[in-house]
Amino acid sequence: MPTYEYQCTKCGHSFEVIRKITEAPLTDCEKCGGKVRKVMFPVGIVFKGSGFHINDYRKPDKSSAGEDSESSTKDAASKN
Repeated sequence: MPTYEYQCTKCGHSFEVIRKITEAPLTDCEKCGGKVRKVMFPVGIVFKGSGFHINDYRKPDKSSAGEDSESSTKDAASKN
């Protein structure tokens, strides 16, 4: 079950509650009885694996780029 954080608009009290997604959100502060609102947090996302922009378009390493250019130069010279 997800954990939700609420903050009272009257007294500023913050608290966390574990509730089902299907349950109605809380409306009253547990300390003073004032109105509460859900606190939203940004979610950290890490894209891993092939198919993501950072993997497909990243700049090549300098060491591997130098080797590639040398081998392509040798291949071009041997073909001529």
